[in-house]
Amino acid sequence: MNTSTTTVERVEAWLVPEHARIGTLPRHFGMHMLTVEGRIYDFLSQFCPSYDGGMWQFFELSNGGFYMSPPEDSYELTIHGNGFRGHMSADAAGITVCLFAFSHLSFEYTTDIISRHYHWLLEYAKDHVEASAIFAAID
Repeated sequence: MNTSTTTVERVEAWLVPEHARIGTLPRHFGMHMLTVEGRIYDFLSQFCPSYDGGMWQFFELSNGGFYMSPPEDSYELTIHGNGFRGHMSADAAGITVCLFAFSHLSFEYTTDIISRHYHWLLEYAKDHVEASAIFAAID
């Protein structure tokens, strides 16, 4: 009789404290940090024309990943490439645009660090309360 059970660990996210933000992007993306950050902002501007900037939050994931979230608000995203249109929390919108940025950049750079970040964030997104909207948006 097999009494072992399989437990699947849920990926957890932790807010990066303000004093620790300065080293977060270099630690995750090295010399590509400014490109990654800029591309994330660009995707939200593209998908949500009403977005007008602000202080983003940084999150680190228990599996080694990272994502950014725009200022707290509700965001209406329209993604012409796949026909998605819907409202999301700031957290879900951040995850969505980070996934887009990581995916696109993984094809531009030979380093695998960006594609690893895509997969780490995708793993976290599976259990997010707005997972269905996130996955519809990145489809």
